[in-house]
Amino acid sequence: MSDYTDLLYEVSDGIATITLNRPERLNAITIPMLTSLSSALRDADLDRQVRVVVLTGAGRGFCAGLDIKDVAAGTGIGADGGDLATARFDLAGSPPVVLHTTDKPVLCALNGGAAGYGLDLALGCDIRIASSEAKLAAVFTKRGILPESGGSWLLPRLIGWAKAAEVALRGMTLSAQEALDLGLVNHVVEAERLMPFTRQIAGEIAANAPLAVQATKRMMRLGLEETFEANVHHVFLQLLPLFQTEDFREGVRSYFEKRPPRFQGR
Repeated sequence: MSDYTDLLYEVSDGIATITLNRPERLNAITIPMLTSLSSALRDADLDRQVRVVVLTGAGRGFCAGLDIKDVAAGTGIGADGGDLATARFDLAGSPPVVLHTTDKPVLCALNGGAAGYGLDLALGCDIRIASSEAKLAAVFTKRGILPESGGSWLLPRLIGWAKAAEVALRGMTLSAQEALDLGLVNHVVEAERLMPFTRQIAGEIAANAPLAVQATKRMMRLGLEETFEANVHHVFLQLLPLFQTEDFREGVRSYFEKRPPRFQGR
């Protein structure tokens, strides 16, 4: 595995847990963290032992966004002194794009505040479980910017245009319960139950046939930009190789033998 900066990476029981690890700065993002997060997500997606990814933060915050102190000090984004308008950024390798194209399911355990870039990261995950103490802060317009890392694409698709417009344009900060009511998070649990509950859901997904899980996520993602007819055809083409897998045969056997299946990912 790669060496990660300000990031913890652990694999257990088929679940890769990626923890943003700058608790003293509420896990505010630095340039090395961006690189590390992309690497960790790619490592998890390519590791056959990993079936599910959990993204969370250390300490009392999930992610406070880009580190404003670094930016103000000239050591953050744009620190090379170049012209940001003409700079060449590796957006294809940036965490929001890597997260979006990751085939392994990604669960976000929102242990605390998610603001700005941190909010976009959370929205890019497939399932969000929030601590009752978490807050989702769409404060971009209050800082003179816009949801730059996937939020402007994700938010309307998650909650509809009108609600997304109000949240983004007002620069709203939502409590965990308000986020649940809007449909931005799947579950809200007490802080002490956050990781056990998240791992329970991750474990349920990890117990399913991994190739089928990944194909399902891939087809759902592509379906966002396809016609119904095109998606039906693509799904059928994904189905054909799944019929040839040992996991499919194991799924059928376990059904008739009335026992839990033991999927191997092949």
